[in-house]
Amino acid sequence: MAEDKDRRYFIGVDIGGTFTDLVIARPGEEGFRLVKTLTTPDDPVRGVMQAVGEGLDLVGIGADQLQRVVHATTLPTNLVLERKGARVGFVTTRGFGDMFRIGKHKPMGADRYNMAYRRPPSLVPTGLVAEIDERMSHRGGVVHAFDQDQAEFAIAQLVALKPEAIAVCLLHAYANPAHEQAVAAIARRLAPRAYLALSSEIWPEYQEYERASTTVLSAYVGPTLAAYVSRLEQALSALGFDRPIQIMQSNGGAMTAQAATLKAAYAIESGPAAGMVAAAHLARSSGHDRLIAFDMGGTTAKAGVVEGGKPRIINDFRVGGQSSSGSRDQGEPIRIPVIDLAEVGAGGGSIAWIDRGGFLQLGPRSAGASPGPACYGLGGTEATVTDANVLLGYLDPAYFLGGRMQIFPERSAAALEDLSGRLGLSVLQVALGVRKLANVHMVSAIRLVTLQRGIDPRDFAIAASGGAGPLHIADIADHFGITTVIIPPSPGVRSALGLLVSDLASERVTMAQTPVATADCAAIERMYVSMEAEARAELERDGLATADIVIERAAGIRFASQALELDVPVAGDAITVATLAEAEAIFRQRYFEGAGLRPDEGCHLVKCKLRAIGRVPKPMMAEHPPRDGDGSQAIKSSRPAYFEQSNDLIETRVYDRGMLRSGDRISGPAIIEEADSTTICPPGHDISVDRYLNLLMKRHSPLANDKQV
Repeated sequence: MAEDKDRRYFIGVDIGGTFTDLVIARPGEEGFRLVKTLTTPDDPVRGVMQAVGEGLDLVGIGADQLQRVVHATTLPTNLVLERKGARVGFVTTRGFGDMFRIGKHKPMGADRYNMAYRRPPSLVPTGLVAEIDERMSHRGGVVHAFDQDQAEFAIAQLVALKPEAIAVCLLHAYANPAHEQAVAAIARRLAPRAYLALSSEIWPEYQEYERASTTVLSAYVGPTLAAYVSRLEQALSALGFDRPIQIMQSNGGAMTAQAATLKAAYAIESGPAAGMVAAAHLARSSGHDRLIAFDMGGTTAKAGVVEGGKPRIINDFRVGGQSSSGSRDQGEPIRIPVIDLAEVGAGGGSIAWIDRGGFLQLGPRSAGASPGPACYGLGGTEATVTDANVLLGYLDPAYFLGGRMQIFPERSAAALEDLSGRLGLSVLQVALGVRKLANVHMVSAIRLVTLQRGIDPRDFAIAASGGAGPLHIADIADHFGITTVIIPPSPGVRSALGLLVSDLASERVTMAQTPVATADCAAIERMYVSMEAEARAELERDGLATADIVIERAAGIRFASQALELDVPVAGDAITVATLAEAEAIFRQRYFEGAGLRPDEGCHLVKCKLRAIGRVPKPMMAEHPPRDGDGSQAIKSSRPAYFEQSNDLIETRVYDRGMLRSGDRISGPAIIEEADSTTICPPGHDISVDRYLNLLMKRHSPLANDKQV
């Protein structure tokens, strides 16, 4: 990215369910400053601008000295979850109008046994469908010519129903977009104010239902996202920032706000992706090649896997489901590249409740930022995980958010007493039960991305982030028998830091559909060259220098008798028979690793994929020389805290993390506090500080469940 000497500061700002986090730094230099403010659900822009104002004041600059502002938001996800998106009209090929009435929804989890299960309503209201007389073949040839008059009539009828957005997905438009472009021309003329999404522009792959669903989702969240981004850019412009903001994509790369509004579905997993980018950066810098990333914030907890310094990318996931297990099998399918992670409704604000059977339950409902946990004193009266951690002695009411926010432990006690009276347990027992339930939910997310993927978590280190992650990470690591826990500095704002270390990215895909053995290498090469030219042009328009753009090729390959493919890397040189043979060999090995089988049949090259990465400057991680190893120099106080190993509240040393230095060592039980998070080190665990000031926690006594993961 072109550098401006007067614009040296980068900002990353992430909106969470409870807090809005911001980091500000100078790329190429060490260190960063952080801001953490309560999210403003009624007007997220207000919360973002409050954080931006505080960040600028921290470093004493004006917005005109900012070179880059990168943003992650949960807005698109929440629109789908709450069914508050735009009124969408759907245009499709004659005979496919009932696609979403038929759908692919199925009950999962406990709903498998629910005889009263009702499928969630379609994002396309009944009646808002226009069928067009046209048809392409899967090779892109015209099977049925486009009927201009019929299309005009059908779209005019649709427009009369006043859709706010129009999604267009015609059969096999991935092979030839001409008919979709003709529909777009009509729609823009008849409904110039309606948001328009074309499947051939969003993600041109086969599998009709998934492509249509991705397009509808983009149309569903697009108008609101576009309006939000526009308001945010106007607010930043009023401060003096006159460049486009960037939005985090679900694939871990950033894109300009303009691109985000055109391909809104790409921002569905914006916030979680930023956390995984930060985890990958931590893995590369700390030398842990295999890392489980665990993030627990105020509303949700997320888990993903980093291998070889990169998060795993998948191309098929669902959004908007209500699963409490982290499964991606519920909700609306999306066919775009996205970082593979699991998410559960178990955060600091998750609400504890008693079911009809008299059993304690937790989440997925959250107190969020308003009214927040009971201890916030903002009107919340229901007990949350944060309230439980306050009562267990883990959080200091006088040092919440570094002392910037007052909390009220007596209100936590009152909320938990309501549950204890109904359960016939002590307040302390209920608090411990709430914490254990949170751990159970979070363990299920990690299980999904490890054991259910054929990965043994004991072979990995685990990194904790989010404001609440370090509070729970020791228990979770012990459950799986993970021996190394990493808590980076400022874990409560790691997603925002992930934005600062993110690169820009542009993805392309072209369907190939040919046997590998007889593929036309020259034709395949032309596909890659064409995609590369488009992606490079997009990034160069965003201000990237040619030398800063890196191209990664991939291919989707499957066995001839199977329907689903695996993505494998493709060498960057010109496509040859040897290039394709190498890609096929990688596919066969990955298939064997996943399925344990080596089918003796030919392979098909289904699609060619390309990712263009625009490298940008990043903050540096400072290395610190070790001191004498005496962590006691950072002790600031002590207080009673509950540990199961002692089955009681015990007096526990409290450390100021800002005073810990490289080489320092601490033995549990201990509490390590910093402005944005608190780390719990139980008895039987030790902490050392590495040269980057990461806390490395290890258990020095045997685990009873070493073989029971």
